[in-house]
Amino acid sequence: VQLQASGGGLVQAGGSLRLSCQASGRTFSNNGMAWFRQAPGKEREFVAAITWSGGKTAYADSVKGRFTISRDNAKNTEYLQMNSLKPEDTAVYYCAADIQYHRPLVLTGLSAYDYWGQETQVTVSS
Repeated sequence: VQLQASGGGLVQAGGSLRLSCQASGRTFSNNGMAWFRQAPGKEREFVAAITWSGGKTAYADSVKGRFTISRDNAKNTEYLQMNSLKPEDTAVYYCAADIQYHRPLVLTGLSAYDYWGQETQVTVSS
């Protein structure tokens, strides 16, 4: 089972990036998924999450109105569209998946997620 994050890069403040998280080895179309990030010297923090159906989402206050999480279950992929990027968004971003099927709630805690993908670096220059 593997979650592969991609789409990171270097962008100027105000720019946009779209992160993707491709699952392989099993389907995650029945599982909630999320994005977390970790900046240098800081703890890993919640960014956004989405239920298995895509019907509910949640965002950290710091990214509300700028980031959008979505998923395409047919492609076994989740996305994070990041607009109006700020230097403080600079971090390593991780995707994660919940082990429980069809959970109706959106989970925002690190410990709630059982599968973690490889990171993708996002750097926003001022």
